[in-house]
Amino acid sequence: MKRVIATGTFDILHPGHVYFLSESRKLGDELWVIVSREKNVKHKPRPVVSEEQRLAMIQSLKCVDHAVLGDEDDMFKPIREIAPDIITLGYNQYFDENKLRADLEKRGINAEVVRISAYKGATFTSSSQIIGEAVRRRGNGNGDGNDKTGC
Repeated sequence: MKRVIATGTFDILHPGHVYFLSESRKLGDELWVIVSREKNVKHKPRPVVSEEQRLAMIQSLKCVDHAVLGDEDDMFKPIREIAPDIITLGYNQYFDENKLRADLEKRGINAEVVRISAYKGATFTSSSQIIGEAVRRRGNGNGDGNDKTGC
């Protein structure tokens, strides 16, 4: 059985996430997803959605066989425990593939690293795009898209 791991924050679930996970699932027989802990998200703004809610959303996807929260202290701990054949990265994940391969090898984890391409089929394919558009449209609190200030 070929086991695949995908990781991410998955803050506001969108078509780009679903594409990434669906494409990851096609590479093996079993897809495990490691959802980033709030404490460990340092490369972008902190998630809006709690880690428990993000985990529940990922667990609800048909293409996902298992989903777990990452370890707060050692990102490699759940990877060692799951023992994947493949680890997938999203097109915009900040990992350097060669450094990740070296870090995995150093820890005795023999997994192929595959980067999944970007999804092109939807307007919003990132949580930051969705948040930015929501603020632009509703930032004034009245939902009409006019950015008026005042009481």
